Amino acid sequence: MTSHGCDPAAAFRAGVEARDLDAMAASLADDVRLFSPVKFRPFEGKAAVVELLGVLLRTFETFRYVGALAGDVEPAPSAGRVGGAPAEPYRDQGPAHALIFRATVQGKEIHGLDLLHVGPSGLIEEITVMVRPLSAAHTLSEAVVRNFEQPAPTA
Repeated sequence: MTSHGCDPAAAFRAGVEARDLDAMAASLADDVRLFSPVKFRPFEGKAAVVELLGVLLRTFETFRYVGALAGDVEPAPSAGRVGGAPAEPYRDQGPAHALIFRATVQGKEIHGLDLLHVGPSGLIEEITVMVRPLSAAHTLSEAVVRNFEQPAPTA
């Protein structure tokens, strides 16, 4: 695989485009969180996020990045208001990359964005996935649930 130096977003993108789960995982911090468009609470920790990414690789019939943007973004707080507990204060803005994609799931076209927040570790610490239209988000959600229930194919 091509070396991307200190650019975890480029390494993540290359991993996705090569369908290389190990390369994608190498760009993630151990405490990475992934905010899904169909689940209120994030997937937390590298193992959970990598498992989801593997399911997504099996779910998408087609997938390609069609654009990218970069800038600073304020990451989400670590915890929401659960049981009346106050959320962690917001942290300073940090480097982020928005990777715009088009994909197909069960014949439905999906347009989306992966927002990658790079933390002080130099790795991706937060991923926020947004998809449209709503009907495609529902189709994606149902397909992901089905693929979670099926064992991953062995090589």
